Amino acid sequence: MKPLPQIADFADEMTAIRRDLHAHPELGFQEHRTSGIVQELLERYGVDEIHTGMAGTGVVGVIRGKGDGTRCVGLRADMDALPIQETTNLTYASQNEGVMHACGHDAHTTMLLGAARYLASTRNFSGTATVIFQPAEEGLGGARKMIADGLFKHFPCDEIFGMHNNPNGTPGLVKIKLGEAMAGACSFDIKVHGVGSHAAMPDDGRDAIVIASALVGDLQSIISRNISPTKPAVLSVTKFNAGNAYNVLPDVATLSGTIRYFHDEVRDLIESRIKDICAGLARMHGIEIDVKIWNLFDVLVNDADLSNAYLEAAGDIVGAENTQINTELTTGSEDFSDMLKVVPGAYCTLGHGRGVPVHNPAYSFDDTILPIGASILARIVERRLTPAP
Repeated sequence: MKPLPQIADFADEMTAIRRDLHAHPELGFQEHRTSGIVQELLERYGVDEIHTGMAGTGVVGVIRGKGDGTRCVGLRADMDALPIQETTNLTYASQNEGVMHACGHDAHTTMLLGAARYLASTRNFSGTATVIFQPAEEGLGGARKMIADGLFKHFPCDEIFGMHNNPNGTPGLVKIKLGEAMAGACSFDIKVHGVGSHAAMPDDGRDAIVIASALVGDLQSIISRNISPTKPAVLSVTKFNAGNAYNVLPDVATLSGTIRYFHDEVRDLIESRIKDICAGLARMHGIEIDVKIWNLFDVLVNDADLSNAYLEAAGDIVGAENTQINTELTTGSEDFSDMLKVVPGAYCTLGHGRGVPVHNPAYSFDDTILPIGASILARIVERRLTPAP
């Protein structure tokens, strides 16, 4: 692995930035400190234009190359953290109670800052590089909000690229899945309105816990008995809340969870079956069940040609032997998919060897790959925009 020399020269500064961001994580649409740091650094790096306030805390920088080309390449990083209590005991562990960069967005932001610094210094391309620092990737619709606020209207891009760290991957290994790559996602809330009663006399009520418990099992049959095995999908109930006393059968139980899918018709069928099952249970028990289902992420689809171009650019940094076409679908989701619906592009993973998965309170990031990620992002701009003479 050989990062671009200019980026390697400020690798220690990137580590300091990343660790500072890690120590001060912020949840989606609350990234005020983070976006302020991004703005300050882009100004210091000599980025031509800096625009703030898009989707609340989003930041967009515009860097013009030496040549007078009209094409634009977009680079995107996410900035938000997760509502997780960190357990790493690192010297730079989160100082914000119950909030942690457990997905590496602090690293993604830092790598894009490194790429922006390099591109603003060298400008060895013809056209425009737009660096997009997005808020609220973790299920709050930050990408959609930026698009609705006119991201690609005000900053039109011909193509766009993103990156995510992979703590379970071979260090420096860059992987891309061509075409459909990551699942679309919906969330759901279900409220079972039973009839409360004394726990010693359950016949006086309609036990919301029993009904909701049966519902959990019934929901699992949707995937196994309604969806073709050739069309992957996942339905998981992730929350079950009911009751607050030993001797009372509660009148309400609530379920929440997530749906992951790769085909819109599968998503529609799952939603329909959830509503049908809930309606049937409600009729059977003489109660009401409320269902709310909403879409969070679309299926992430990588452009095949741009994916190959991305791997070639990565090969310049990590070596072609450390680039790979991924053949497996990922049931995780990523709201960069919304940007890829508007602008063609590609999304890769960059491996590091920490071993603890993302969204885990013990997750940590390997800072040695910061200059690698920054160099790949910078290199794709140089490759896709004809260098200035």
